[in-house]
Amino acid sequence: MTDLMDRPFLYQEADDDQPDETDRGLVYDLGTLDRRRVLQLLGFGGISAGMFVIAGCAPGASASPSASASAAASSAAGASCAVIPEETAGPFPGDGSNGPDVLNQSGIVRQDIRSSFGSSTTTAEGVPLKIQLTIQDAADCVPIAGAAVYLWHCDRDGNYSLYSQGVTDENYLRGVQEADANGVVTFQSIFPACYPGRWPHVHFEVYPSLEMATNENDKIATSQIALPKDACDGVYATDGYGQSVQTLSQLSLTTDMVFRDDGAAHQLGTMSGSVADGLQVALVVPVGA
Repeated sequence: MTDLMDRPFLYQEADDDQPDETDRGLVYDLGTLDRRRVLQLLGFGGISAGMFVIAGCAPGASASPSASASAAASSAAGASCAVIPEETAGPFPGDGSNGPDVLNQSGIVRQDIRSSFGSSTTTAEGVPLKIQLTIQDAADCVPIAGAAVYLWHCDRDGNYSLYSQGVTDENYLRGVQEADANGVVTFQSIFPACYPGRWPHVHFEVYPSLEMATNENDKIATSQIALPKDACDGVYATDGYGQSVQTLSQLSLTTDMVFRDDGAAHQLGTMSGSVADGLQVALVVPVGA
């Protein structure tokens, strides 16, 4: 495997006496997995996949994300949905819990997150990816209108804006959206890279309202979307994603530190579209009160 010391996305510490940041992302992730174990013991994580309402669980499913999400939400009315598994926000959240905080910055509420806002207008290049989440009340599977989602992920080089060397002055691939009457939020982004130690994924936090999406302490859920392998294979065969090909070949959903509990059965997004014309991924996200 490529020496992680040379990876461009790694968070850089100013103090040379601090632990090697090569493993910081993994240590942070592993350190927060205990919270998920607690949730499982309380009954939130051990519910069978068949009870979980999701807009398709098969990699490469071709249904439209909008149609799939709406249909799932409608058919679920009056049912009981399993709460989305609680996952780590990782070491690069940008919500104030580990350094930078974009939640209070003017411009963070937006649908298109491909470019930085504020003092920079740099655009993250990559295969277009539309990300759609449908937020539901897990008690009855009813969409939660007015909920808010903060979403972020790495760029096609594996870098996280605000943290990674070379992009600390950027805030691209981060944004907040308010759910519509159907509980749906939609972000226009790019397909993220696969970097050592993690399956390709997208982070998100759910808040009760847009007004409350300014303080990470008010979030009601933190989780991740797992991206299907066939979509990853197609994207990583294109220019600009070359480093992700070998990295992905060394990983699987069942060995990933976050998704290995159930192979991402509750977090695997439904893909549609094409690499040439742009991809879409959709996921239904039931949350607790």
